[in-house]
Amino acid sequence: MNQNNHNIQSEFNVNEYVQQMSSLLNLPINNEYTDGVITNFERITSIAETVNKFPLPAEIEIAPIFEP
Repeated sequence: MNQNNHNIQSEFNVNEYVQQMSSLLNLPINNEYTDGVITNFERITSIAETVNKFPLPAEIEIAPIFEP
């Protein structure tokens, strides 16, 4: 991860993101669920950081169709 990506990631505010997306999508979140939604987005952020840090070789090919 380069320095610019690290700065963007460290400045990410989950609470603000949830509020903005709720407004943008016109999808109100009831007050009793707000804390749970924010907690789950914090978990998602942590998982995404782990996935994004995984190194991929430059010669890897993109698979147009997943076949297990």
